[in-house]
Amino acid sequence: MHRFAVLAKQTVASPSCKGPGGCRNERRDMALQCVASLVEGKPQQQRSPRLTCSGRKELVRWNSAAKAPAVKINEKTSREKILTLESMNPQVKAVEYAVRGPIVLKAGEIEKELRKGIKKPFTEVIKANIGDAHAMGQQPITFLRQVVALCTYPDLLDSPSFPEDSKKRARRILQGCGGNSLGSYSASQGVNCIREDVAAYIERRDEGIPADPDNIYLTTGASDGIATILKILVSGEGQSRTGVMIPIPQYPLYSAAISELDAIQMNYYLDEENCWALDVNELRRSLNEAKAYCNPKVLCIINPGNPTGQVQSRKCIEDVIHFAWEEQLFLLADEVYQDNVYAEECQFHSFKKVLYEMGPEYYSNVELASFHSTSKGYMGECGYRGGYMEVINLHPEIKGQLVKLLSVRLCPPVSGQVAMDIVVNPPVPGEESYAQFIKEKESVLNNLAQKAKLTEDMFNKVPGIHCNPLQGAMYAFPRIFIPSKAIEAAKAHKMAPDLFYCMKLLEETGICVVPGSGFGQREGSYHFRMTILPPVEKLKIVLEKVKDFHIQFLQEYA
Repeated sequence: MHRFAVLAKQTVASPSCKGPGGCRNERRDMALQCVASLVEGKPQQQRSPRLTCSGRKELVRWNSAAKAPAVKINEKTSREKILTLESMNPQVKAVEYAVRGPIVLKAGEIEKELRKGIKKPFTEVIKANIGDAHAMGQQPITFLRQVVALCTYPDLLDSPSFPEDSKKRARRILQGCGGNSLGSYSASQGVNCIREDVAAYIERRDEGIPADPDNIYLTTGASDGIATILKILVSGEGQSRTGVMIPIPQYPLYSAAISELDAIQMNYYLDEENCWALDVNELRRSLNEAKAYCNPKVLCIINPGNPTGQVQSRKCIEDVIHFAWEEQLFLLADEVYQDNVYAEECQFHSFKKVLYEMGPEYYSNVELASFHSTSKGYMGECGYRGGYMEVINLHPEIKGQLVKLLSVRLCPPVSGQVAMDIVVNPPVPGEESYAQFIKEKESVLNNLAQKAKLTEDMFNKVPGIHCNPLQGAMYAFPRIFIPSKAIEAAKAHKMAPDLFYCMKLLEETGICVVPGSGFGQREGSYHFRMTILPPVEKLKIVLEKVKDFHIQFLQEYA
């Protein structure tokens, strides 16, 4: 239809005179003009005669649009919206993500009010709701930014301002990119040389246990990899629907992805009385109860924990792997905080390493996907959206399906892939940038360890607040006492008690934290999650404000 309209317009637009003494058929011209107008949905235009070069009269088209009166649209007759809350995908509507939920929306409103000059009991909103290191003032790692800058603008490779080791890495990465440019698509699994660097990093981390680059998939942050694996795992209907075991408290990415995929969420509770430890007996309880209404297929582990900050012992990891092997569960190991371990008695053990050290019966059979990211650790490069997953013991045919699914989104951001490469391929002893890199890395991690201890100690001095040791990650998840009078007030406002608490904290102090109900918690217990990322002096102010608020809150609702 479109081609016909264009053809009609071309014919109409052609000269009406072929030369001296010759003219086109006027009626044909008029017919084609009419067809073009009808195809485009335009009203037929008024025409008046004019003389052609042969002396004949020809109809001239007049633009009637300028003369036509404005048409008033009757709003009452406008059609209803196709997409409404009732007609939208119910799985998407079921998704909740507390980290950027109602408390954060309220924080945004308060920020706008402050900018307008509306008086508050505070001068700024402190967003302690999310682990965004650079937003909290952490400085980028110089070497990482140098390599990304060189890859982004290769003309800088001739600059004497950049060290040779950063240029060496940039050249190697660019050679792996189409047209030697970050602006080209990469393979769906990621740039090959970066996947090779990830495999080499895993081998070093796990003390020589082999890693195959073909099992490495670069991702848009760890979240993208987790969601992708879950998409492939979820199947069935009714009682055969896939069940996914997640820790409670959990990072709400998991509950959100499970809701979106219409899978079944199976909760297992971490032991708060034992520093949020994972108990295999609790895994077994959760599994046995869920078998009545779903097909348990996936077990998710977050180590170090988010929001709880615990670091799992080697014995605990062995028990979990044995449980997954025994119950034929696919293991997902979220290890994005593997660099964030602060307690002297704790050490990070990768699930991959422990799996291999348990022997061939385990490492040849247990299906494991493990995840890492540029967003956490000492890097804090959340905005680059760099990450990887290593998937082992995957069925060969499923491997093809995974690559197919990844190819739908073409490739992860190539700049994020470059950032991930520097995480796994940092400067080494003897290289020009090594000393500065180590200094910056240790400064960030030592600073976080100091803030973890400070937060734990200060919270535990406040009546009605208890905080377990922050062994790792970058959050505190203290338990708070909420009086019954406050619980009744929360019900009157149609809020969960801890949301009511956090909302009042925000409105009275400007401090934005996330209620524990957004992560899950045992019934009758209340918590909030707060990041420890603010600079030390600012963190002290935040903790003092929380202390003063909590004491006043207890007095108000006593």
